[in-house]
Amino acid sequence: MTRKDNGAGSDLTRDQIETARRALRGGMTRRQMIGYMLATSAAAGTAPALLGLDGQAFAQETPKTGGRLRVAANTGSTADTLDPALVRKSTDYVRIRMFFNTLTVMDETMTPQMDLAESITSEDVTTWVIKLKPGIEFHDGKTLTAEDVAYSLSRHNDPDLSSRAASLTKQFASVTVTAPLEVTIVLDAPNADVPALLTGHNFAIVQDGATDFLKPVGTGPFTCEVFEPGGRAVGKRFGNYFKDGKPYLDEIEHFAIADDNARINALMSGDVDFVAGIKPVASRVIEANPMTELLITNAGNYTDFIIRVDQEPGNSPDFVLGMKYLMNRQQMLDAALRGFGLVANDTPLAPSSKYYNADIPQRPYDPEQAKAHFEKAGVMGKSVEMVTSDAAGISVELGIILQESARSIGFDLTINKVPSDGYWSNYWFKVPLSWGNILPRPTPDILFSQFYQSTAAWNESGWSNERFDTLLLEARKEMDEGLRKDMYGEMQQLIHDHCGVLIPTFQANMDGYRTGVKGLKPMPTGPMMGYDFAESVWKDA
Repeated sequence: MTRKDNGAGSDLTRDQIETARRALRGGMTRRQMIGYMLATSAAAGTAPALLGLDGQAFAQETPKTGGRLRVAANTGSTADTLDPALVRKSTDYVRIRMFFNTLTVMDETMTPQMDLAESITSEDVTTWVIKLKPGIEFHDGKTLTAEDVAYSLSRHNDPDLSSRAASLTKQFASVTVTAPLEVTIVLDAPNADVPALLTGHNFAIVQDGATDFLKPVGTGPFTCEVFEPGGRAVGKRFGNYFKDGKPYLDEIEHFAIADDNARINALMSGDVDFVAGIKPVASRVIEANPMTELLITNAGNYTDFIIRVDQEPGNSPDFVLGMKYLMNRQQMLDAALRGFGLVANDTPLAPSSKYYNADIPQRPYDPEQAKAHFEKAGVMGKSVEMVTSDAAGISVELGIILQESARSIGFDLTINKVPSDGYWSNYWFKVPLSWGNILPRPTPDILFSQFYQSTAAWNESGWSNERFDTLLLEARKEMDEGLRKDMYGEMQQLIHDHCGVLIPTFQANMDGYRTGVKGLKPMPTGPMMGYDFAESVWKDA
């Protein structure tokens, strides 16, 4: 067959390209689309290329400048923040990418590329030298210097700040300005993933000494004109942005519409141009409207069931194991996701990851085993409550399926559905049983460090495993990819066997947009182009 360069570092046949395009445009069934992408990834490592195919059509068009984009998120609260060190949810991530830049960014092949940095090098993966691009301006006209970068990286270790990245920056033994445009990081142990680590939203670069983030000054494609926590943010085009020709839009207004139906109706009516978090049940509505389209992204996102192992009833291993057997994963995929995803196995790395452990046997749905473990845990005959919310992905839909499975064995599992506003602050991993919605991370080290390490700020189940923590540190410095994969494989096995985080499915992310919105494409870093659409999107009339 004739092969065509797809521009993302892999060769695909013409038939593969056309098949993937039909999938991305809705011409295939949902299950065929996701299955095709995952199978191709496993067989040939071409999923990142396929994820970018839809963008090829956009790339052939000449972007137009001007216009205003209205974007509706699916979650927001008064805890919204523009402090990069504190951001923790999708609403914050979009705004960070509007107003700031990071030193590096992930491309479509999940390879870190330079952004503010001109180069990042190391001879021993312990000492890292960062050289900055010259002449980059902040929104107030100040020129970016090494002092800004050193301050931005060092502030995460301030205990009074409670940075979400503190578990990652603990490995920074020193961050030193070594030239006007050069910063040197010395780690307390080798870590080959530093360039990837620095792509994270929390590592956006702020001005030296900045403490007020109600109207922050960054280097990003838009200047912050309005920021109302729990309300809206408005960005105006930054005329001196360091990337030629970008951004294309004059203004972006970003706000939350928590109600799913209201958010979709706003898109249908044209009141908004781009919306996040389309649930599978509503996908056909978007596809059927000639004025709207779906942006489908497969990036290893998951909605997880969280059992606190340091609280009752989760402090009983039998209760945790019983809940794992109670998960009807195939039904959850078919009913809650409408086939937009695949069955998971209580481990956080998707099959598309090169470090995925395929040797862990799939845990079956076995209600009788679940009942036996519940009897050992002493919870049969008792009422146990789980908290769900529309804020936490598809937790409401998954919770109902889980409740029905419990009912089939006479186990009283009740649902407390709470409002989206305040869910992340008041309920998420604070109550005995809750749900999370975890977005992709660029490397296993980052994912494990933020959510599974004993000291992690987001250790959702309160799980602690000494062997896991040791392997995490060993894997960072291991340069042999085979040995590193073995370490990550063992860590997945430990999570699968012992952790109180249950992952029933991996789900494709879906966003909706008006057909006049151009420049969007799936990115493996997450939905909404990895939340980084602001500098690339444009409007056609």
